[in-house]
Amino acid sequence: MDTTVADTLIGTTIDGRYRITGRVARGGMATVYTAVDDRLERTVALKIIHPSQATNVHFVDRFTDEAKTIARLTHPNVVAVYDQGRHQGLPYLVMEFVQGRTLRDLLTQRRRLNPVEALAILEQMLAAIAAAHRAGLVHRDVKPENVLVAEAPSGGIANLVDSVVKVADFGLARAVEASATDDTGQLMATVAYVAPELVTDGHADARTDVYSAGIVLFEMLTGRVPYDGDEPVEVAWQHVDNDVPPPSSIVKGLPTVLDDLVARATRRDPGARPTDAGALLAEVQVVRDDLGAANVETALLRQVPARPPAADATALVPTVTTVFPQGTHGSTRPTWARLPEQGARGHGQRRAGGPPSAAPVGGLIGKLGGDRRRILILAAVALMILTVIGSTWWVTLGRYTDAPQLVGGTRAQAEQAAASEGFELRVGDGAFSENVPKDVVLSQDPPASERVIKGGILTVSLSLGPERYPVPDIVGMEASAARGEIEGSKLKFKEGTGKYSDTVPQGVVISVDPKVAAQLKPGSTVTVVISKGRAPITVPDFKGKNINDARGQAQQLGLSVVEQYTDSDQPADQVIEQSPKPGTGAEKDDEIKLKVSKGPPLVNVPDVNNQPCPQAQQTLQAQNLRARLDFNPNGTVRIQNPAPGTQVPPQTEVVLTCA
Repeated sequence: MDTTVADTLIGTTIDGRYRITGRVARGGMATVYTAVDDRLERTVALKIIHPSQATNVHFVDRFTDEAKTIARLTHPNVVAVYDQGRHQGLPYLVMEFVQGRTLRDLLTQRRRLNPVEALAILEQMLAAIAAAHRAGLVHRDVKPENVLVAEAPSGGIANLVDSVVKVADFGLARAVEASATDDTGQLMATVAYVAPELVTDGHADARTDVYSAGIVLFEMLTGRVPYDGDEPVEVAWQHVDNDVPPPSSIVKGLPTVLDDLVARATRRDPGARPTDAGALLAEVQVVRDDLGAANVETALLRQVPARPPAADATALVPTVTTVFPQGTHGSTRPTWARLPEQGARGHGQRRAGGPPSAAPVGGLIGKLGGDRRRILILAAVALMILTVIGSTWWVTLGRYTDAPQLVGGTRAQAEQAAASEGFELRVGDGAFSENVPKDVVLSQDPPASERVIKGGILTVSLSLGPERYPVPDIVGMEASAARGEIEGSKLKFKEGTGKYSDTVPQGVVISVDPKVAAQLKPGSTVTVVISKGRAPITVPDFKGKNINDARGQAQQLGLSVVEQYTDSDQPADQVIEQSPKPGTGAEKDDEIKLKVSKGPPLVNVPDVNNQPCPQAQQTLQAQNLRARLDFNPNGTVRIQNPAPGTQVPPQTEVVLTCA
């Protein structure tokens, strides 16, 4: 996306909801904007893929699928994905907006970080990546640009040890990896952090992210990446051919434990590295505690006098304060910055169950003579050993407990179980399940029986029940719009046999099967019947015609006649009704139903002989017959024709001979 297009997006509203307010950054694959979600009234980050990538169908499909997967990944160190869609054909993501700076910005400003800060940031990075690894995802593009360091609510970056770190771009990195090379054949990856196996055979797994995290740690400690070159491919192959140098070879005085940690994470053989981010995270935590123990030893030895005092003097060994690497201040992490992995770890606090962080070595030491210096050193070393043992116990056992079993219970049961054991419960995004009822705990993080920090956070995912989608009401829609509605409802569109219609225009949906609002599984097929417009034959008006004439006319048009005879006061063989109505469209061989008169019912001629002629005339008229009086109209009926009892049609004339 060029600058002109990007600038025109500012101030526009996407999908009737996301109002773009500014541009944050432009990368190789997408541009990131700040936007306001007008529906929820919150600031979000909106990432729009460049047009050059939108033409790659494989990239777009993988990008969309991974966005849906990452949206279900709930972790405090992962930048959340809220929504995805398309704007003018370009895929976009709506993500959590993190107020702060990238790790790249921090390194540009400060060049490098001290070991305590670097390890604090790395711990949270690895916690996020480990959550993805547990979900079966690999980031594939771990680098400082994808690591965000949040500001404190009051503004500004807090002490880096206390800052919240979030990792971004899981879905985009996976989509990019789906096409390992660009049109020029060059590797599409950030070569400064690329793992050797990704260069040689294009393979990536959890250990690939471990390697990249090791390179990021190297850069945080030294202020530079291990390899440089004029061409990207030259840098990439240096990862294959060379071992990453120890950070202490660049920055003198760095502890060897950091050299060892970088070396283990960046071994060229993937099998020699930690198996995933969770395994590397455990090693990082041990290194942080080792650095704390090293600081204790240094502080103790500084208290030993350079030379012994007079032989008759007595000496009081001063109080020794344990120095932990979590920070130089005594306050705990602020509430806005607390994370599950750090809920029980305070900065500068005493560790429960272990020895105190500040322990005086009581008592006075008498006259020591020439052995005094050696005794002081031994006492200091003994105290250091006790402190290290206590710290190790706390780090490995004391601060941990087993996560309770929450899966299978209701939300209320999970809240009760978590509270009874001192945990905080969070409800993450739900997931559909065919077997687990709605609102029952489907999964939990960490899993049951896993060792977790006391008082930490347990995140549960509740079942949404079976995944079902209603058939949308598309009757009356154009076929193209109907297809979009069906496929947007995670159902499959199938066009059935079209039908002619006098009322529904051509190309418009007449009916659907299953019916509108029926609940279907995702991927189920909906058969749509689309109008072919008006049929080619216009049905004529057969009413009032003789059946023979009507039959002949219908056959000439290619229509089939179905006749039904019925009593009627109309003449026999006359068409009195038809279906379909005149003017209706019909196809060849369509049936035309004609109702034909059998004629009026016959009348039984009454016996009027010997009745006065005027009276006889009235009797015949009452039976729907006509009377003709011959000779004497006022006489008596002597003869009638037809004879009494004869069946005749209505209005038949009966001749009466009167005398």
